[in-house]
Amino acid sequence: MSHTKKDSVKIYAMGGVGEIGNNMTVIEVNHDIYIIDAGLMHPHEDMLGVDTVIPDISYLAERRDQIRGLFLTHGHQANIGGLPYLLKELKVPVYGTKLTLALVWESLRKVGESYPRDLFITLNPDKGLKIGQNMVECFRTYHSVPDAIGYAIQTSQGYIVHTGDYKFDFTPVGGIRTDISKISEIGDKGVLCLLSDSKHAEIPGKAPSDSVIGDRFNHILYSANGRVIVAIHATNIHRIQQFLDACALHQRKVAIDGKYLERVISIAAKEGFLDVPKNIFINWERSLKHPVQELAILTSGPDGDPLTPLTGLANHLHKKLRLKEQDLIIYAASLTPSNEKTVTNAIDQLMSEGAQVVFGKKVHVSGHGSVEDIKLMLQLARPQYVIPIDGEFKMMKAHQDIAESMGIPASCTFLLDKGDVVEFTDGEARSSDSVPAGQLLVDGLGVGDVGNIVLRDRRLLSQDGTVIVVVTLGRRTKKILAGPEIITRGFVYVRESEDLLEQANHIVSDVLSKSLTQHVSEWSSLKSGIRDSLSRYFFDKTKRRPMILPIIMEF
Repeated sequence: MSHTKKDSVKIYAMGGVGEIGNNMTVIEVNHDIYIIDAGLMHPHEDMLGVDTVIPDISYLAERRDQIRGLFLTHGHQANIGGLPYLLKELKVPVYGTKLTLALVWESLRKVGESYPRDLFITLNPDKGLKIGQNMVECFRTYHSVPDAIGYAIQTSQGYIVHTGDYKFDFTPVGGIRTDISKISEIGDKGVLCLLSDSKHAEIPGKAPSDSVIGDRFNHILYSANGRVIVAIHATNIHRIQQFLDACALHQRKVAIDGKYLERVISIAAKEGFLDVPKNIFINWERSLKHPVQELAILTSGPDGDPLTPLTGLANHLHKKLRLKEQDLIIYAASLTPSNEKTVTNAIDQLMSEGAQVVFGKKVHVSGHGSVEDIKLMLQLARPQYVIPIDGEFKMMKAHQDIAESMGIPASCTFLLDKGDVVEFTDGEARSSDSVPAGQLLVDGLGVGDVGNIVLRDRRLLSQDGTVIVVVTLGRRTKKILAGPEIITRGFVYVRESEDLLEQANHIVSDVLSKSLTQHVSEWSSLKSGIRDSLSRYFFDKTKRRPMILPIIMEF
């Protein structure tokens, strides 16, 4: 090792543990901080109105002078999507491979952010760099977006290895494999801790090769009589390559629906990661007049997701596409616990209207390693300690079980929550004090201004609706001049609830009269009295708790 003294090493995750997405891991070596990935997460169903979820980096912002760089493993939004927000707080060097940084620049351009190009450093995965006081080495990995890498940070206690997302595909699309030789070489030098992808740790066997999908596309296109519409992740360059090759073989022109998808295809082709068959593309206007049996459409959502166009097509809300007779639709993406119900409902609707729909393992394999892939990674790296990342807790626990089956004691695997710190001293690991960590909710232009209280109010509105009470009081007389008027939304149907609302009106009048008689004129007290009385009444009569908003005006 390059150090003469024993380094102080700390590892903690700001996101990506106990959840899918939001990936951000921090490695501290003495006073140098290395951040790996800065992702986002799609909001849960109960996060009403929220656009995006990103890690809370306030702890890192206080230590920005110690940050030596932000290191990106690959170009998925779960790993780079938080950068437009993070770079506003942390103007730190960003390291990544050629395609990853090109996708980062596209993400920044999309949200209207601009930073000096010299802030972004392109890495050669075959060469190490000394960054801060430590050597940082890279190794190539195979994932559903090309040009993915993992990192190995050298310390006097051993290497800290971060795999990024990977699988071992021995017949890969594009020809670049996970670098077994380099990982084994790092393992020979001594790995203190392995931070590794857990997303498919519950799935037995070996992850299938992407190469099988090419033949399936060929078979589907051979028998299709109408348009073939493929809903796809914009960054799944391997799958796009296979589909374009199949279309070229079967003499179909391809139209692209989705500006982000179009940009990603252009970037991937320019950087040499997509080989576009000659004259394969047709613009949208010409595609409308093209014979349907000679046409294919690639579609993706504004953020590069396949779900938006699928649901839009099913619900007749898609801006460009309408179902036609003999349409064949391919959903070339995985069904996850968070989207399975939505995808299934959309597919049911499309099939009920006569469309053919192909989905699941027939047209998609994951870019994440399964049990046997994880075992191979553990065998190559031979770490003393393991920290599962990138997965829900049950996935991380499954990863721990795999490591234990490989001879690594469960006590040497740390299942972290956000902010939990593992500290290494003289080759020994222990749990340490946690650091502040959490989630920031992005809603429109607001970052972090939507919190639990706002979400609670939104949930109340979505569940039991709202009741607005409007009343006008005399400024001098302190008597009711107008109202009370009660307006409801999402609570009860007014025409069928006249008696309920009339009684509510009497309750508000009584509360105000008693309060004014007792010379209680503070609006906060009056509003509180109205809310409490109506809340009890409505719950007694309906067993619902609408949000009650009193509005008091003076005249």
